[in-house]
Amino acid sequence: MLHRLLAGAALALPLLVSAPALAREAPKEAAGAAKPAKEPSAGQSAARARQKQCGTEWRALTDAQKTAQGPKWPQYWSKCNKRLKGNDKA
Repeated sequence: MLHRLLAGAALALPLLVSAPALAREAPKEAAGAAKPAKEPSAGQSAARARQKQCGTEWRALTDAQKTAQGPKWPQYWSKCNKRLKGNDKA
């Protein structure tokens, strides 16, 4: 019985010694994660608005209309983004 107790203590000792060191490191990680979010630039905000508008239009299309516009979202997004930016040459 005493042998098991000593063996358990020997195994637990490294954990007890390293626990304070781990506790000191944790606030550093938490402080890094608590940084305030960086505000998006004007271009990023405009791109996000265009993506939301194109997504709304995409969801409103029927399957037949999606096939005519470009059957996949990436192709539709590309055309819609150009159109909303005013870069459509058609």
